[in-house]
Amino acid sequence: MKSILKSLRILSDANRLRVLLLVEREELSVAELQEILGMGQSTLSTHLSQLKQAGLVEDRRTGKNILYRLKQENGAADKADVVSQLIPLLKQAAREVPESRQDSAALKLVLRKRQDKTRAFFDEMAGRFGREYIPGRSWKGFAEALLLLMPPMRIADLGAGEGTFSLLLAQRATQVIAVDNSQKMVEFGTQLGRRQGAKTLEYRQGDLEDVPIADASMDLALFSQSLHHAIHPERAIAEAFRILKPQGRIVVLDLGKHRFEEARELYADLWLGFSEVELEALLHKAGFQSVLTSIVHKEAEAPHFQTILAVGDKPAS
Repeated sequence: MKSILKSLRILSDANRLRVLLLVEREELSVAELQEILGMGQSTLSTHLSQLKQAGLVEDRRTGKNILYRLKQENGAADKADVVSQLIPLLKQAAREVPESRQDSAALKLVLRKRQDKTRAFFDEMAGRFGREYIPGRSWKGFAEALLLLMPPMRIADLGAGEGTFSLLLAQRATQVIAVDNSQKMVEFGTQLGRRQGAKTLEYRQGDLEDVPIADASMDLALFSQSLHHAIHPERAIAEAFRILKPQGRIVVLDLGKHRFEEARELYADLWLGFSEVELEALLHKAGFQSVLTSIVHKEAEAPHFQTILAVGDKPAS
C-alpha cells in the first residue's frame, strides 16, 4: 500500500501524468518527449528522474539515445505489481487530462517521423543544398522538372502576393486564380502576368476568409506563407475546402511555430507560425482526409525559422 500511495503522490502532478501516459504507449527519447509536450529539457529530465525513482518508468540506451518506457514486469515484483495496478487508473486519467488528446496527436507525428527515413535524408540535403556548388543542380531545375510531372489542373493560390508561385504554376496549369487582399498586389501581379505571357493566370482581389471563387471548382488550393496572415486560419481552411472539387487537394506551406515576436511588426504576421499538430487539427476540422504534415526546412541562422508543409484531400463525396 505504501508504494501505491507514493506512486499516486508522484502522479498528482499533471505533467508527470502526461509523461507516464505517453511512455505507457510507446518507448520515447527525451527529445521526442520534448517535442510532444513542449517542455524544457531540465524540467522533463526532473520528471523522468522522479518517475524512475518511483519505479514507474525504466530506461535503456540505444546508440546515443536513452529511451524511456513504462516499467516492465521483469523488474522487482512489488514495483511491477504497482505498475499493473496503476494502468487502469492511467487509462481513466487520459480522459480527464485536457492535454492528453493533443499529446496523442503529437505522438502519432513523432512515430511517423521515426519511420520516415526519406525525410531524414532530405533534411540532411537541405542543410547543404545551396551552400555547396554542384554543377547543374538548382532549385529552379528541380521546380521545372516537377512542373512537368504535375497534371494540368485548376489551382487557387490563396494569399498569392506578387504571384511568384502563381507564375510558375501557370506554365502547366489549365487555370491559376491568384487571390490577394491587397489591390496593389493584384495590380502588380496582373501586369507581371501579362508581361510574362501567362494566359492561364488570373488575379482576383479578395480575403482568405471569403474567397471570390465558386464552390467545388478548383483541383488544388494552395497557401504559400499566407495562412499566418489570416485573422481566423480555420475559416481560411474552410474556404479552401468549399472551393475544392471532390477529391481536390489542399497544400499549406507556412512557418513552423516560433517565438520571434518581432515578426508581427516586421512582416505583419498575425500568427507566429503553426505546429504540425495545430495544422493537422485545422485540416481535419474542415473535413480534409489523408492529412500529412512535415517540417521541410530549418534555417541555420537565428531566429531559426522552420518551414512546415501540410497536405490533405477533400473526400470524394
